Amino acid sequence: MRRSNDKLRVAVVGAGIIGSSIAFHLSRAYSNVTIVDRLMPGSGASGSSFAWLNSFGKDPPSYHELNRRSMDMWERFARRLDADIGIHWGGELRWTSTIEAAEELERRVSQLQVRGYATRLIDRTELARLEPGLSPGEVTAAAMSDGDGHVDPPKVVRACLDRVVAHGGVVRTNTEVTGLRLTDGGDGGRVRSIETADGDIDCDVVVLAAGVCATGLAATVGVHLPQQESPGVLVRTSRHASVLCRVSALRTPPIDAVHGEIHLRQNADGTVLIGESAEDSLTLDDSQEHADELLRRATHFIPALSDASAMPVPVAHRPMPLDGLPMLGFTQEVPNLYVALTHSGVTLAPLIGELGTIEIVDGATVDALAPYRPDRFRP
Repeated sequence: MRRSNDKLRVAVVGAGIIGSSIAFHLSRAYSNVTIVDRLMPGSGASGSSFAWLNSFGKDPPSYHELNRRSMDMWERFARRLDADIGIHWGGELRWTSTIEAAEELERRVSQLQVRGYATRLIDRTELARLEPGLSPGEVTAAAMSDGDGHVDPPKVVRACLDRVVAHGGVVRTNTEVTGLRLTDGGDGGRVRSIETADGDIDCDVVVLAAGVCATGLAATVGVHLPQQESPGVLVRTSRHASVLCRVSALRTPPIDAVHGEIHLRQNADGTVLIGESAEDSLTLDDSQEHADELLRRATHFIPALSDASAMPVPVAHRPMPLDGLPMLGFTQEVPNLYVALTHSGVTLAPLIGELGTIEIVDGATVDALAPYRPDRFRP
């Protein structure tokens, strides 16, 4: 365990929402933090995230509970950051238009209620009361998840890094990490510095929060972090007067057999984010034509968007561990290399920052993270 008068030197690789949250929490825990990113902070997957705070589709139950616990931590996280991070609680509304989809939604709501999740089935009348601007078409079932919300990841990242600097930490942008320099034997193969084009950065611990780039960096020191491809495309509209009265996120049914579900939410600046609802969507189409098509689907259900224009967001390659579950913790091959790699980075950011800091600084082994150790993928 760290002695109270020791100042741990931690290098965090990756300034997305996960790396920034860890750096912020570490900087509060009497650590000397340097966070490095090859681009500008939050410009990767975090900057292209739908940023929905939820645990609706998260399985198995232990992973569902992990996300729920982190959802409950967001308000405290926001108070500690003491900044506008675009947090908005309003719940998530979804409905179906076929008998088969209704049966699946009813099954999922029942399952989540048994777990204690705040979701409930509603009828068409309540759907119209919640969002009178909707033109939902056929409604075979509908559900409202009252505890869901969303945030603005770039604002969260900026707030975290501002606090890191205020606590004496260092933020290095446009600095690519090219490797990890290990000790010369006899010390368990520990990292003693990270290599960059601008020189080495000495450290006691490395946190690898580099998203899709984490796999390649880890491989240079014999650590296996397999990921699957998970590109995602979002569309941002022009600024628009409010189109949602109550909820923070919508999930719509397909408009026909060809054009699938979408999800959408509105930001504080009036822009609307639209994405295709399959979480494992492999679309690479970030063309203007595809953006216009997604806006057309949204307008089908929200006629008020008919005068909006669509702006495609460049395709983002999202981190996605091979089994879909987070990789969190120190590795056996390199004992002072801490991995923080996950798909649900926005929902999980406060929890991973707080629990990761306990493990890094105090040497504890947090039981809640036991199912997610990166060593489960060791050959």
